[in-house]
Amino acid sequence: MGVAPMSNSLFDTHCHLTDPRLLSQLADVLARAAERGVAHMVTIATDPPDWTQALALCRGFPTLRCALGVHPNEAHKAPADALAVLEGLLGEKSVVALGEIGLDWHYGIAHREIQYRLFERQLAMAAERQLPVVIHSRESVADCLAVMSRYALKRAVFHCFTGSGEEAEQILAQGFWLGFTGVVTFKNGAELRRVAASVPADRLLVETDAPYLTPEPMRKQKVNEPAMVAYTAAVIARERGVSAEALAGLTTGNGLRFYGIG
Repeated sequence: MGVAPMSNSLFDTHCHLTDPRLLSQLADVLARAAERGVAHMVTIATDPPDWTQALALCRGFPTLRCALGVHPNEAHKAPADALAVLEGLLGEKSVVALGEIGLDWHYGIAHREIQYRLFERQLAMAAERQLPVVIHSRESVADCLAVMSRYALKRAVFHCFTGSGEEAEQILAQGFWLGFTGVVTFKNGAELRRVAASVPADRLLVETDAPYLTPEPMRKQKVNEPAMVAYTAAVIARERGVSAEALAGLTTGNGLRFYGIG
């Protein structure tokens, strides 16, 4: 894949290993991740069937961890008892966060009222249990922040951040974190690279969002995977003026701290 293994381990803080494109070749995906020094992964589950798969996956691979939540674009399909089921699963030892949850105004798949209701109920659940929260925000940063301000959240990350510098400042001002994907490597990502260069060192995470958003120079490979988080880390390291190994150590430490793993 063109990137040497890091002397420090890497943490893919957000991937979807239950996606059939990855699950069908999981042993190879995990082997390639290990070859590139990716020692930690959190797989994100976005609806009730996905929760079951993610938990089974973590039981089979004890080093994996997962986050469970109702994705905003799945909100309209969630059964009436979904949140009761979710609450019962949050005590599983492999579950390290609630997410991804949030608001998505881009696709308009689920009605805004439904999205708001499920977002608020899941935030309340996370605050009560003091679980970190993984936020999906598409054209909705200000609205997400307004809702989140009403809850005493332990930690929250705006995953796959692709917003403006002003939006980043608003998120950081509330004490939240930013996660960057392969989008930061894209040719049209200059502004996003400037944002990644300026994020406080203690609130910076890297992720793949695999199987989506394959980074440069691997974009011809349509299925992204955790091994490729190394490309994202390398670009952010360059923009911040540090070595790739230093950035790997920093973001891995941050990921472990964010998810409370250790």
